[in-house]
Amino acid sequence: MQKTRNRLFLLLPITDTRLVIWARALRTFGYGFTSVLLGVSLTDAGLSPLNVGILLTVAALGSITFSCVMGFYADRLGRKRLLILSALLMMLTGMVFATTQYYPLLLIAAFCGTISPSTNDNTPFSGVEQAILAQSASTKRYTSLYTYYNLTAQLAGALGGLLVGISSVLSPLGISEHMSTHGLFALYGLLAGCTALLFLRLSPKAELALEQKYTQKLDKQGEHPQLLYKPRIRKVVILLLTLFAFDSFAGGLAVQTMLSLWFRQHFGASLGSLGMLFFGVNMFAALSLIFAPYLTKRHGLLKTMLVPHFISNVFLLLVACMPTYFLAALCLLLRQSLSKIDVPARQAFTAALVTPEERTSTASFATVARSTAVALSPLAASALMVGPLLALGLPILLASCLEIGYDFTMWQTFKRVTLPSDAVLATSTITIPPSKVPTMSEIEILPSGDAPALSR
Repeated sequence: MQKTRNRLFLLLPITDTRLVIWARALRTFGYGFTSVLLGVSLTDAGLSPLNVGILLTVAALGSITFSCVMGFYADRLGRKRLLILSALLMMLTGMVFATTQYYPLLLIAAFCGTISPSTNDNTPFSGVEQAILAQSASTKRYTSLYTYYNLTAQLAGALGGLLVGISSVLSPLGISEHMSTHGLFALYGLLAGCTALLFLRLSPKAELALEQKYTQKLDKQGEHPQLLYKPRIRKVVILLLTLFAFDSFAGGLAVQTMLSLWFRQHFGASLGSLGMLFFGVNMFAALSLIFAPYLTKRHGLLKTMLVPHFISNVFLLLVACMPTYFLAALCLLLRQSLSKIDVPARQAFTAALVTPEERTSTASFATVARSTAVALSPLAASALMVGPLLALGLPILLASCLEIGYDFTMWQTFKRVTLPSDAVLATSTITIPPSKVPTMSEIEILPSGDAPALSR
């Protein structure tokens, strides 16, 4: 038992890794209750499902914008600095939702800060955090490290979902559902402030090392070392991000906010029952993550990504077909017991596919791709949740079919792709120590224009 415990702690060898994982857990704890409250509280306040969809779309567009900023500038301006800024904006968003229901102001806050319709972290934080985690471990440990990163977040999200039922506990004390809802949004802002404090403690090791920003290679005669800048995102990565966007659009049709709204309108579920349901949903999803390292070791990253994902979407298809709340909830729980196994495998696959210098930009642009698709999903889902389409559960049916299509396409596209190992990456470049990094005056452009060269 002691040996097992020691092995678990070895997976978190440095303080920065722990800080990133704790910050993600705090955020997702907040997403656990706000994702359920968001749609229900806004519709109870008189907004239509279409207005809710517009707000979620604006929130996703904000995540896209700030994820692009992270991808382009985090390694230049400092990962720590931009993470703290994002956390402070998130805190302001929570306070705005806690103090007002003025729709234009909510739209501004949703765009500038972070408000998530699910416990999935398609936010500006995730790309930088994943790069920090990948920098702290070897390729073989990626899946285990990302499993901890996602497992703690899912458990926190599940516990956060329980807070939705606090209105039932406080109502006998004379505190209305309206007041308790706004109190929870204020708590969301405080949690964001706590993540800013955690990011404040990140060490310089969390940044991209200066010597990793520059590499050099020799020409065929072993002379004229050439300075290589950060490589462009390759075609295979662009294809991967496109498929991730397709997957996110499909998943966005059935995010937690939309599912809770569907259960509320279709079955008349109470906030208390929705809180218990989504506590179970997130708990099952969290426990499923435990199997990701074992499955990866046995079957590889790609199969671990796709097979459980496919089966989970078959269960999602059945959710819309169930005649009672109990059966629909059961199918949703079965779906979630498999739906998150792919997440650490997907993050590990992405980190292993690129070089260390590309990780921040690739992970951030993966967030951009996913957020762009998610930005369109709420509008599509809300448009499909009117009249007879609501009874059919059309957004859920469409989401499951598109997700299954993603699984087959992903397998056909990447089943023959070989991931580079750490050894290959280490021997492919020679790093220049920070003290020997050339200045701009020492650099000249080669006639071919392919890469700058060091002046002799």
